Amino acid sequence: MRHGIHPVSRPVVFRDRAAGFQLLTTSTVDTHATVEWEDGTTYPVVDVEISSASHPFYTGTSRVVDTAGRVERFRRRYGTTAPVRP
Repeated sequence: MRHGIHPVSRPVVFRDRAAGFQLLTTSTVDTHATVEWEDGTTYPVVDVEISSASHPFYTGTSRVVDTAGRVERFRRRYGTTAPVRP
């Protein structure tokens, strides 16, 4: 491995403010903001918008999609060209 061409890997805290979740891991991301971790050590911090603590797939919450409204809007816009068979 050549010296001086690879980014420095260091401990970094990834923080999801919406869920109040923090994860300490190693990363090469460069950030100037810092946060004090549970052990009293200060680490660089990266704020993320979605994590496993707030993502609907992992939390089991799902969004309701209004499919009936989409179908009615399509029919209003384009109409029906052939009679609908039961």
